[in-house]
Amino acid sequence: STWFFDKLPSASSPVAQMIARGKNASDLFPAVVKNVACKNIEVKKLVYVYLVRYAEEQQDLALLSISTFQRGLKDPNQLIRASALRVLSSIRVPIIVPIMMLAIKEAASDMSPYVRKTAAHAIPKLYSLDSDQKDQLIEVIEKLLADKTTLVAGSVVMAFEEVCPERIDLIHKNYRKLCNLLIDVEEWGQVVIINMLTRYARTQFLSPNQNESLLEESAEKAFYGSEEDDSKDDKAEPTSLVKRKPYVMDPDHRLLLRNTKPLLQSRNAAVVMSVAQLYFHLAPKAEVGVIAKALVRLLRSHRSCLQAMISLLLSLQGMFEPYLKSFYIRSTDPTQIKILKLEVLTNLANETNISTILREFQTYIRSMDKDFVAATIQAIGRCATNIGKVRDSCLNGLVQLLSNRDELVVAESVVVIKKLLQMQPSQHSEIIKHMAKLIDNIQVPMARASILWLIGEYCEHVPKIAPDVLRKMAKSFTSEEDIVKLQVINLAAKLYLTNSKQSKLLTQYVLNLAKYDQNYDIRDRARFIRQLIVPTEKSGALSKYAKKLFLAQKPAPILESSFKDRDHFQLGSLSHLLNAKAVGYQELPDWPSEAPDPSVRNVEVLATLLVTVHPVLLFSFFLTEPETMSGSESDSGSESGSGSDSEEEDEDDEDDEESEDQLEEKEEKKKRRKEAARKGSLESAGRYAMISPVFGTVKTFELLHRMTGEGLSVEYYFSRQPFAPDSRMVAVQFQISNNTAADVKSIRVQEPKLLSGMRVQEFKEIESLAPGETISVAMGIDFCDSTQAASFQLCTHTRQFYVSVQPPVGELMAPVFMSENEFKKEQGKLTGMSEITEKLTLPDKCQSDHVIVQQVTTAANVSLSAVSSSFVGLFPPHRFAAKTVSSGSLILITLEKKSGNSAQLTINSEKMLIGTMLVKDIIQALTQ
Repeated sequence: STWFFDKLPSASSPVAQMIARGKNASDLFPAVVKNVACKNIEVKKLVYVYLVRYAEEQQDLALLSISTFQRGLKDPNQLIRASALRVLSSIRVPIIVPIMMLAIKEAASDMSPYVRKTAAHAIPKLYSLDSDQKDQLIEVIEKLLADKTTLVAGSVVMAFEEVCPERIDLIHKNYRKLCNLLIDVEEWGQVVIINMLTRYARTQFLSPNQNESLLEESAEKAFYGSEEDDSKDDKAEPTSLVKRKPYVMDPDHRLLLRNTKPLLQSRNAAVVMSVAQLYFHLAPKAEVGVIAKALVRLLRSHRSCLQAMISLLLSLQGMFEPYLKSFYIRSTDPTQIKILKLEVLTNLANETNISTILREFQTYIRSMDKDFVAATIQAIGRCATNIGKVRDSCLNGLVQLLSNRDELVVAESVVVIKKLLQMQPSQHSEIIKHMAKLIDNIQVPMARASILWLIGEYCEHVPKIAPDVLRKMAKSFTSEEDIVKLQVINLAAKLYLTNSKQSKLLTQYVLNLAKYDQNYDIRDRARFIRQLIVPTEKSGALSKYAKKLFLAQKPAPILESSFKDRDHFQLGSLSHLLNAKAVGYQELPDWPSEAPDPSVRNVEVLATLLVTVHPVLLFSFFLTEPETMSGSESDSGSESGSGSDSEEEDEDDEDDEESEDQLEEKEEKKKRRKEAARKGSLESAGRYAMISPVFGTVKTFELLHRMTGEGLSVEYYFSRQPFAPDSRMVAVQFQISNNTAADVKSIRVQEPKLLSGMRVQEFKEIESLAPGETISVAMGIDFCDSTQAASFQLCTHTRQFYVSVQPPVGELMAPVFMSENEFKKEQGKLTGMSEITEKLTLPDKCQSDHVIVQQVTTAANVSLSAVSSSFVGLFPPHRFAAKTVSSGSLILITLEKKSGNSAQLTINSEKMLIGTMLVKDIIQALTQ
């Protein structure tokens, strides 16, 4: 199977397709796991995908490949490193917990932000496997929270929420950074960060609406006075509202609101909903209205925000009134969405727009969707309840619906009319009479039961009709549904108590029928009522409790939204949706009574500088902003020019108001200053002449595979020789081979796509390359002291191939010779931010000086400087020197052996980014 996968990578895709389709491919585990050591990257990634899916099911077999995963963690390809960590964290076996912990710690310091992101994802997996590792995991989370890469931010916050949400102190110093990074984080990361910051803000800031309550309290005291004021002179002035100290929002609170507001324009519905809930729970009431337009926009494509809108409507009336027509129902809407829109329209109804909304409801009743029609009738009843002005017209409209051919419409109308009549029964006796006449035509059990309840409850208002209704129902009693039978018994009992002369015999007849009914609830009800209302030989009179039970005045029902009283759940959460606390729900904290200390979020300048030197952050910034970094370094040549650049920017702001002559003069001064700064920074490096490179193992890279190049293959390597046409360019040697049976003509470079500041010296066009022939050509590239790739087209007479050359950091420099004193002098100038120190353990094979020099010079194009003749001790330090090809900045390397196998590596350079990456490459060369 290994041979098969190597020869035909696409053959492994059907297995991945089976997994994607939900089919069981676990039987193939032994065959697939053998390919975990495959050299083909595409196959290896597919095998990792398979292992992630089935590692937990086939733990014993997965354990056999752990050594391969550990090697994968050291792979040069970041995707392989991340995939290896993902698979390793998916094998849920307690015995490998120490291995997983070590892998996560190493990945958290990886130079690739993608690997660090994967490490953050692995943290909750390890925590669920072994919660005893919480303390060590918190240390990793704290380290990753300091990461300035947007790719990592969302993942580490998710890990924080899973492992230690109570550790608010970890967020303090990263709060402002998270707020500022939020706009650039990927969408699902934004959701996680916003939810976390919502809870954080509820614990660290005061309520922005407390000023309103203070003003209301002051106004009340000013108008009514207080008990203390009563004892004072009547002429004393009331408390002044001006004397109340207004609440001033914390700047960090305002920062969060300001930085999340642009996300209301996000295309992701979850992001918009997260910002909406943040504003609802954190913003002043006067500012919450900004979310209305965003939610209405979202409504057109994502209907999931409707339930949140309902909750907002119940809390903040009037927010969505300008968007009333946006909630009109379309025939293409699903039933659930129609019902939710009805809920919104009902909550938006007021005396101004009720006539428009009722006309809209009338059209909905003609719909063929029965559930929707029933919900519409209920919505009309709620409007009539909430707005007394339209109660009579709503009742008349509902009574007209009683003649509808659809039984469901009639039944729902009866139920709603029943609830409305309970509010003013004496004024609507005609409606009760009209409903009594429909008892023969309506067959829906709930509707028949509602009519019987109304007639029984208000039988005194229809004394002539109620006994006749009981007579009809007694005839059909045995064929009625249980819910109707119960109401017939109740009607009989109430008529017996109010009009026994006409209904005594009917009542006894109904009770006798119920006595032998098959349903025990009906039999028990009949037995219970008979004992209450029918006189016995012992009592000789009605029970004194009968009228209190049956004829007691009942409160009118309250028609209200089912979304009421959900404010105690966080808006948009599953608990808010279900109106019940879901598993894992975190309560939204209450506002503090006193403001916590805001200084905990202050980050000292020194701490910020130290963080920026961190290798992971420097490398990630180097990856995300190549144009800015390479451009600034190639122009200025040193970090010392940053101060003058800021001054120049300030001068530019002032120049806007000056004349053109003054602008030209200042521009000329600016150029002279920049040139002087560049020459000054290169002066020290220029004194040391370049020497011949020390060649190590030549590393060859593939530029164009023969399959991709249709028979044309290209490899390249860095010759470490000065590029004669331009000394600021790195010489790159290309080996071009023709593997076809025909000549390849007109081989040339076209359309280089370079970052700002990069330059390319193309090789001369190759007119023809015979079959089986290989030719070597040189090309010069000015990488601007950056490891960013130089992309271009490699063209022939028939095809164009897009290729790119990416240099290792050690090939961006050229060796220089320095004496010991010169080395120490220049090293003394490059301290502080320009110095990076790392400790390492040398393997046994690197104990000799020859091997150390060979490994270091293989990793980087540097030379060994003069060894100290005055050194006293067993292990003299090794000093290497070079300067960058493009800008000529010095690179000083010191490797000092300590006791045993321990050593210390120090790199001094103005180019902190290059120094940071060089440390990793040299350590890898020495320890592998």
